[in-house]
Amino acid sequence: MKMDKIIAIDPGPEQSAYVVWDGKEIFDKAIMINNHLLRLLRDLRTDINPLVIEQIQSLGMPVGKDVFETVFWIGRFYQQFHLVGDVERIIRMEVKMHICNDSRAKDSNIRQALIDRFGPPGTKKLPGLTYGLKKDLWQAFGLAVTYFDLYIDGQET
Repeated sequence: MKMDKIIAIDPGPEQSAYVVWDGKEIFDKAIMINNHLLRLLRDLRTDINPLVIEQIQSLGMPVGKDVFETVFWIGRFYQQFHLVGDVERIIRMEVKMHICNDSRAKDSNIRQALIDRFGPPGTKKLPGLTYGLKKDLWQAFGLAVTYFDLYIDGQET
């Protein structure tokens, strides 16, 4: 598999967050409406491969409309990108265990562990690696880091 950069998506029912990462640098990031992200995936350059999507995992609890809508979009993203590149899916538990070593980790724990590893976001004048990450972008970045570490670099942190 050719890999220059990966794109990781934290999917949602209406909008999703994505990060483009090469193991050293964040090249692009955004939270956008799912239809717009679908078009972006169609038009991506060939140096971005694979697409990594957070996969929904059943934990035995009832779920609502938002979960089913998110699953629908995961399928659409998969189908669109699969035409031009590889698609991988990672469950949230794998991200939690890799980044935090704790299955009970919350979004805030993942964010803090990423800051501990890569440094503070910084300021507009002096931006750090994670400058500009907010909300679900942190989760997309955690997904990208997990995939890169485990499946590209082959090293645990």
